[in-house]
Amino acid sequence: MTLLLLIPISLALGLLGLCAFLWALRNGQFDDPDGAAWRVIPPCYPPEPKGKIHDKLAPVAQDRNTGGRL
Repeated sequence: MTLLLLIPISLALGLLGLCAFLWALRNGQFDDPDGAAWRVIPPCYPPEPKGKIHDKLAPVAQDRNTGGRL
């Protein structure tokens, strides 16, 4: 008895999903997939810092007792 109810409901939901996919395909929902990804990035992001990579690192600590030799 339950199969007589579940089979038509599942077929109707599958047909509804197929119709929604075809509607989205015809209305251009999949035309520009990369554009949506680039719209998330703001146009004024902070610029890259200038200089060498090692300029950002902390200076090497030297031991005063050994005269700079560790």
